[in-house]
This record gives sequence, C-alpha cells and structure tokens, in this order.
Amino acid sequence: MQLSANMKGAALMSASMAAFTINDTCLKVLGETLPLFQFLVLRSLGVTILLVGVVLAVGAWRQPVSRRDWTLIAIRTVAEVAAAWTFITALIHMPIANLSAILQALPLTVTLAAALFLGEPVGWKRFAAIAIGFAGVYLIVRPGGDGFTEWSVLGLASVVFVTVRDLAARRLSPDVPSLLVAFSTAAGVLVFSGVGALFTDWQPMVTADWGLLTGAVLFVMVGYLASVSAMRVGEIGFVAPFRYASLIVALILGFLVFGDWPDAMTLVGASIVVATGLFTLWRERALRRAFAAKQVVKGPGAAI
Repeated sequence: MQLSANMKGAALMSASMAAFTINDTCLKVLGETLPLFQFLVLRSLGVTILLVGVVLAVGAWRQPVSRRDWTLIAIRTVAEVAAAWTFITALIHMPIANLSAILQALPLTVTLAAALFLGEPVGWKRFAAIAIGFAGVYLIVRPGGDGFTEWSVLGLASVVFVTVRDLAARRLSPDVPSLLVAFSTAAGVLVFSGVGALFTDWQPMVTADWGLLTGAVLFVMVGYLASVSAMRVGEIGFVAPFRYASLIVALILGFLVFGDWPDAMTLVGASIVVATGLFTLWRERALRRAFAAKQVVKGPGAAI
C-alpha cells in the first residue's frame, strides 16, 4: 500500500521520537556507573564524526551562510549545549517518563515565546491552551511536594533552553542547510563536554558500556535524520503532533528498563500538556490554511 506524504512524515516523526528516547535510555543507564562528561564527550565525538561524513557527502559546506545566520547558529548552539547538560543531568537522577512529560510542554513554550519575542500572532484560544498546559506542567512537577527536587528544576530549565534553541532555528534563512546547523551544534556540545571531561576522573568501561554508547550515537543520528526527513516529507501541521510518541516510548522503556511508572497526578498533568499541545498545533495549522486560502482568493493584485 502506497503511503501518503503525510503518513510517511508521521511515521518518520514517530521513529525519530522513539530513537531519541532510546538514546536517552542508553545515556541514563550509562549514567549509573560513568561520569556524565565521560560518556557525553564520547557520544558527542561519535555524532560529530558521523555528521562530518554526511555533511561532506551532501556538500553542505559549499552553501554560503550570512553573518546573521552564523550569529543565530551560535545562539542555537549555546542553547543546545545548555539544554544537553541540564537535560542529561536531570535524566540521570529522575524517572525518564517524568522528564519526558515535562518536555512535552515545548510546543506551548515555543508558541508563547514566538508571540512574545518574535511578534507572531497568537489568539486568545491558543493563549488559553498554553495557560491550561502550564497548569498540567505544575501537576507534573508539583513545587513543594516530595517529588519536586533540584532535578525537576533542571528539567524545566532544559525546556527553556530548547525553546531558545527552537526560536533561533525559526529565524534562520530557509537556505541554510540543516546538516550544517546540526554539525555546528554537535561540535559545540563536543567542545563543552570535552572541557568538562578534562576535570573528570574517568572510569574504566566494560563491553556493555561501549555497546550502550554505540547505541546512543546511532540512535541519536537516526533520530535527527528521521526528524529532518519528516519535516520535509509531510505537512508540518500534520506531522508535528506525532512528536508526542516520545512520551509513550518513555513510559514503556521507563517501566521495562528501570521499573518506574509515574503516579496518577503526573499522568493527569502529562495528559493535559499533550492535549493542549495538540490543540495549539492544530489551531496553528488551521490558521495557516485559512491565511493561504485568503491569499489565493485575493490573487496577486488584491493588495493594490
């Protein structure tokens, strides 16, 4: 059966989210016996080497990039470095499903930040959805409760940094190669983790550790390539909601690998965040379609 472009995009997005979550699981297991900077620098090195090969193969280096875009790439890279450190540190110390539930707020935070800092129009319906979604985040982290720790704060901080990263990506010129941006990001994380590794007491690695590290490198590469392909195959408004597949995979792996299962309040909060995120994405898609339809009706001379 021939799949439509949207269904191919949905499958690729789901695969990318599963791959990213498996990568997170590998890192969490490694974090039980190895220092963070040790396995992070090794993973970053593997990802950077693979990306160099892909970038050279597709000729992304030959694409001219303006100073403005290089500045945005630098901002995105710094934000990614901060997001990687806060996320992985939180990941080592808290259940993977709980952290994944917090990260599902990203469509809400990106929409809100785009409205506040980029001037993108957001109506009252999406603002209401964002407010309700943040209430769901509150149920997940529950400040003042027994489950609220410094690791929960780092998880929230990673959401902020990823939001900055995504805003910088939105401002990039369309002709900037995605692979070049990815390589710059991977190189930034490699430099940061390399500096941290210099002040880390490295631990010997057994065969299982190397296997987990190899899996982390391969799955993060699969995740990135699949997510880029997903955005280029189907309509963004249709494909983007399938990013929530990461939460399902995190719930399954958290239970099977670590024996963790979120409490009822966390699951309720996660459901609220996912529902409001889906509404926000659906609303944005509907508005874009309505705007495109108006432009077609008006025609090229309508503005005169």
